[in-house]
Amino acid sequence: MSVSAVLLLAAGCAGGPGGGNAKPGTSEAVTPAVPLPMKATPRPATWTGADHKAHRLRITPTRLARGSDSDLSHIQLDDDLKGQVPYYLTISYTNTGRGTVTGADPARNFSVNGADGQAAEPVSLFRTNPLATDSGLPPECREKGKDHLAAGATAALCQIFMLPKGQRPATVSYRDDGGDTLLWPVGGGKDGDATGGVLPAGKPADGITQDSRSRPVSLRITPKGVRTGSLADLSRFDLDADEKKLVPYYVTMQYRNSGTYDLLPSMSDGVALRTVGGRTVQKLALIDIGGPGVGRCPEAVPHSMVKPNGTVTECSIHLLPKGDAPAAIVFDGEGEGTEQVVWRASAAGGK
Repeated sequence: MSVSAVLLLAAGCAGGPGGGNAKPGTSEAVTPAVPLPMKATPRPATWTGADHKAHRLRITPTRLARGSDSDLSHIQLDDDLKGQVPYYLTISYTNTGRGTVTGADPARNFSVNGADGQAAEPVSLFRTNPLATDSGLPPECREKGKDHLAAGATAALCQIFMLPKGQRPATVSYRDDGGDTLLWPVGGGKDGDATGGVLPAGKPADGITQDSRSRPVSLRITPKGVRTGSLADLSRFDLDADEKKLVPYYVTMQYRNSGTYDLLPSMSDGVALRTVGGRTVQKLALIDIGGPGVGRCPEAVPHSMVKPNGTVTECSIHLLPKGDAPAAIVFDGEGEGTEQVVWRASAAGGK
């Protein structure tokens, strides 16, 4: 999970370094948060404590609720978070091991994710007045957790996440220190609520790239699907120990050169795969000069310059943790004025 955004909290004293000024606390009426349907299923997990040892936990996201814009009205939000909607994730965690866990903060491994795989932004609040007694946190999200957790003990904490308006949570995920991803589906959204500008799977869309002389070239891009691969397909390549624990997925895209300049067949360099666990996974770079490549995921067909009105099909490889799955395909073009294009991921056949 990315580093939490830092907010400046006014707790009886305005002003302070790093975040600008915050509004003094007020006595505004509290708008109750709206709980979202989510099955609170406990899962075994691994947490690396302050002693750098792996500890066994049982973790449960017990509640996810949609807050109100007014909940954070007394806080100076970063510009990129203004206008976004707060969501409050409450989790319970139990030390199922034998020793005491120190430095326990499993919220850092949790993520709230939209239908397009975009992870919500976690936020942390810091008071400007150390003598203030009011935490400044919304009443819906005041569970603080415990840093030290004895064997068999349980604690609860709440983390604030911010999502843009028009986007809704689709999953809650936990990035286990053991390497896997744990997922909890979130329901309750109406059709279209969680699209967030994501195109349907396979829908052609326009993009922009550059030729070898940095001149803009327009593209017509059609996703052909996402397939689950096999590490056996990559046996010729030198993968490190961590990569060998992951699952390869093959993303196939067709590009039509709708511009006026020739293109190298390398548009897949701009392709990423977002996951239901909130990750954005870039293309795996494999060194295979003059080699046969990966048979089930050829880099380009045909492997030649793409002339105006010509088409090429390219395949990129993306490594995902076990337990995670594709949510969306992202294309980032090159050059000034380019915009990101996002499609829902669609399976195109199994192994």
